Amino acid sequence: MFVRFLLSLAFAGVTFAQPSTSLFSQVDEVLRTLSDITGWKVQRTVPAEILSRDNFRKMVEEGVKDAETNKETRAAEIALKMFGLVPQDFNLARESGDLLAEQAAAFYDYKKKRLFVLDSTRTDNEQLIALAHELAHALADQQHPLRKFIKDADSDEPATARQSVIEGQATWLSWAYLSKKSGGRGEVPKALVDKLAEGAGASGEDFPVFSQAPLYIRESLTFPYTEGMRFQDAVYRELGPAAFERIFRDPPRSTQHILHPQTYLASRIPTMPAPPRLEDARSFRMLADGDVGEFDYSVLLRQFIGETEGREAAAHWRGGVYRLYEHKHAKYPVLTHSSEWDSPEAARTFFELYQRVLRAKWKKLDIASSSPTQVSGSGDNGRFSLHLDGVTVQSIEGIQSPERVR
Repeated sequence: MFVRFLLSLAFAGVTFAQPSTSLFSQVDEVLRTLSDITGWKVQRTVPAEILSRDNFRKMVEEGVKDAETNKETRAAEIALKMFGLVPQDFNLARESGDLLAEQAAAFYDYKKKRLFVLDSTRTDNEQLIALAHELAHALADQQHPLRKFIKDADSDEPATARQSVIEGQATWLSWAYLSKKSGGRGEVPKALVDKLAEGAGASGEDFPVFSQAPLYIRESLTFPYTEGMRFQDAVYRELGPAAFERIFRDPPRSTQHILHPQTYLASRIPTMPAPPRLEDARSFRMLADGDVGEFDYSVLLRQFIGETEGREAAAHWRGGVYRLYEHKHAKYPVLTHSSEWDSPEAARTFFELYQRVLRAKWKKLDIASSSPTQVSGSGDNGRFSLHLDGVTVQSIEGIQSPERVR
C-alpha cells in the first residue's frame, strides 16, 4: 500500500552492511561468480566510488524536502494515520529519510549504472556481502533494466512485489556468492535464509530511528529484503537457476505472492473488490486510492490483535482496495477500504477482528447499531460503518456530523 513511498526515497537498492574502498579490486571477480550462479552474462564492469555519509545524508534530505511538499506524500501520511499504522504526529517524509540515512551503507544507482559505498567499515565478511549485494543489482540491471521494471508496475502491490524481487534476489545472491567463494554450492542453506530474515535491519541503541519507528515503517523497509529473500529461495528450490530469469519475466503481482510463493507458482491472481459507496460523494475530492495487500493487513492485525492470530487471518486475503477522500469545504479526511477473503468464514473472522482494531486504535468508540453483518457508530475520526457481505468486508471511517461540517 504505502511501501513504495518509503522505498522511493532510497532511489536505489540499499544494504545494511558497510563496505569500504579496499573491495573495489574484487568487483570483476564477484561479477564473474554471480554470472556463474545465475547464468546471466556480464555485459560490462561496474564503476564504484566512495561516498561520504554526510553527502549521502544531504542526498536523502533533498529527497525529503521534495517529498514533504508532494501531494502524494501528504495523502499517504493521512491514510497511514487513518488506518492507525502511525501516530497522529508522525511525519512520513522526515521519518523515512532519517531511517534510510541511518540504515544505508551502500547502493547501486540505477540511473548512473554506478555503485556507491559509504565511507565507513565493519568486518571484511560484511563488506564482501554488501559488495556482492550491490553487484547483484548491477548484473540484474544489465539483463532487465531495473528502473523500467519498477516503473511498469501498475499499482502499489505489484510495485512492492517487484521491489521484493530486486532486493530479495540480491540478498540471496550475496550469500550464495559467499558460499561458492568458500568452496560450497552457489546457493543458500534454508536454515541460513531463515536466520538472516529474522535479523534484518540494524537496531539497538546505535540505531534509534529504526528501533523507535512504528511497526509498519520498520517492516516496510525490511520486507523486500527479508520476505523477498525467502521468496527467491522458494522459487529457486522449485525451478533451480531458471528462477532468476522467471521472476523478472513473470514478476509476482502482490505481497501475498512474496509471502506465500506457492500462490505465485500457482498463478493466483489478486482480486479487486468494489470500493464502498460514499454518500454525498459530490462533497468530497479523492486524495488517493490504491491496494491494501496481505502485508498491510498482516501488520495492522498484528499491531492491534497479536502476532499469531493476525498473521493467520491475513493469510486468507484475496484482494483489497482503499480510497482516501477529503471534504471539499471542511477539509476532513474519510477513509474507505474493501477487502475480499478466500471464504465466508475468513471474511467473518476479519470482520470481527477489525472491530477489535477499531477499539484498539481509537481512544473512544461508541456503537450505534450492530448485527451479525453490520456495525456502525463513531470514533476518534468521526462516524464509521463496517459491513460483511459474503467474502467481502467494507469499511467507511471519518464521516463528520453536519454540525461539525458547518
